[in-house]
Amino acid sequence: MNNIKRKVVIIGSGISGLYAALKLEQLLGKDSVLLITKSQLFDSNSYYAQGGMVAVLKDNVNDSVDLHVKDTLIAGAGLSEEATVRFISENSDNVVKDLLSFGVEFDKIDNNFTLTKEAAHSVNRILHSGGDATGREMETALCRAVKSNINIEVYENTLAIELLTHNNNCYGVRVLKDNEYMDIYSQCVVLATGGIGQLYKYTTNPIGATGDGIALAYNAGAVLRDMEFVQFHPTAFAKDDIKNHNRFLISEAVRGEGAKLCNKNGIEFMVKYDSRKELAPRDIVARSIFEEMHSTKENNVYLNATVIGQKKLFERFPTIAQKCSEYNIDITKDYIPVAPAAHYFMGGIKTDVYAKTSVKNLYAIGEVASTGLHGANRLASNSLLECVVCAYSLSNHINISQECSEEHIEFDDIKMLCSDGFIEKTQNIATITELKNKLKSTMWDNVGIYRNAASLEQALNDIINIEKEFKPFGSFESYELKNMLITSKLITKSAMKRKESRGAHYRTDYKIANSLAEHSEIKKESV
Repeated sequence: MNNIKRKVVIIGSGISGLYAALKLEQLLGKDSVLLITKSQLFDSNSYYAQGGMVAVLKDNVNDSVDLHVKDTLIAGAGLSEEATVRFISENSDNVVKDLLSFGVEFDKIDNNFTLTKEAAHSVNRILHSGGDATGREMETALCRAVKSNINIEVYENTLAIELLTHNNNCYGVRVLKDNEYMDIYSQCVVLATGGIGQLYKYTTNPIGATGDGIALAYNAGAVLRDMEFVQFHPTAFAKDDIKNHNRFLISEAVRGEGAKLCNKNGIEFMVKYDSRKELAPRDIVARSIFEEMHSTKENNVYLNATVIGQKKLFERFPTIAQKCSEYNIDITKDYIPVAPAAHYFMGGIKTDVYAKTSVKNLYAIGEVASTGLHGANRLASNSLLECVVCAYSLSNHINISQECSEEHIEFDDIKMLCSDGFIEKTQNIATITELKNKLKSTMWDNVGIYRNAASLEQALNDIINIEKEFKPFGSFESYELKNMLITSKLITKSAMKRKESRGAHYRTDYKIANSLAEHSEIKKESV
């Protein structure tokens, strides 16, 4: 087994990981940063983000930090931390300017940023790029910057399987690369591994979103927070619903531009559920669509974007128009079939705004982290802003702090670290896929948009039974399933403990929110 040393190791190649690598290289210098990703650089949740990125720009006279904070706190249903929201909002203007220096571009008209509005925002403050391809354009620009930077080392097709810890200190990470184990010793480890959408049968997330960072941090003893809060996007494309394929996202920005939801009879229905109609928070819209699907006995509802107008549709949503055209749907004339899908994880590894976790020298940024920004229900397009602001603040903190340890402990015994029983066995990959699909189905059916004591108990029993069927062995697929099982169980147990409905967590047996909004926390020894 090979061992190497690096100043900082970043695990994950989404926007947060890429931007952190670039900023840390600027501050720490040559041969300081190693970025590892279990797939290719361009394959991440960030790439598929359509809607845009919040920015409270100083020259936007219609907006203010106070207004953005207010909107975020309302959407967060009592669990957003005001100090965190304010910090991220206040830093948005500076970070946007900094992103431009790395080749990121946002759409403009007459040299002015074109700002749009999405659900639950009170003013236009959403930057977008390539119309409806913001994540793709940001990811592509940052990937180019990383690949052209000779001081940033990149390991692709490399899976982090365990954090190297001792006495609540993180000294590095064990990885599986080219079918061999490697220990990477590091002064600081940054988790930027993204979300958990692949725990669910229907999701907008790519195949790599299997909760790896959550499982890594949990096994290392880090505190996790608000694990029960999974956001289901109301409008995923319901035509590309092929087995084991993801649902294509129909951006919330389409509704922000005026599109209307209607049922199979062409009747608009959101007014029945909320006075804000299509611009209500995502959890309300998702449940409303779910109810309408149930009442009409249909597998989807429809989005009428024809009201926006042909010119604006093609300029603003070229990716969506192209995707729909592949299914003979002309969005200027035809309604778009949509249904909810698992989309974003509000819970995660508890951090502060500098990305510090409860384990020394271990940091987390992006969707894998719980900073306190999103609360119980993420405000649209806040996620990309959180990614870049926290990557920026993390880099400055690591540069000026003395917290990163320069010592390391040799971890030579693989069996000691892999205490969960991973052994070299040849379980059929098809069997692993079958077990993954079982897990995804029970999570969708029982820990989804609606939950109750009986469904959660069913999910927990199913997870335990899948664990019994699972024979771990040293492969990417096997480690992924292990991570999926750990993360699914954490989400389910946290949902059991929260006996109320709040934000994206809706229980049919506890429909009212408690008078006191409280975070939930969990760590390994308490489960």
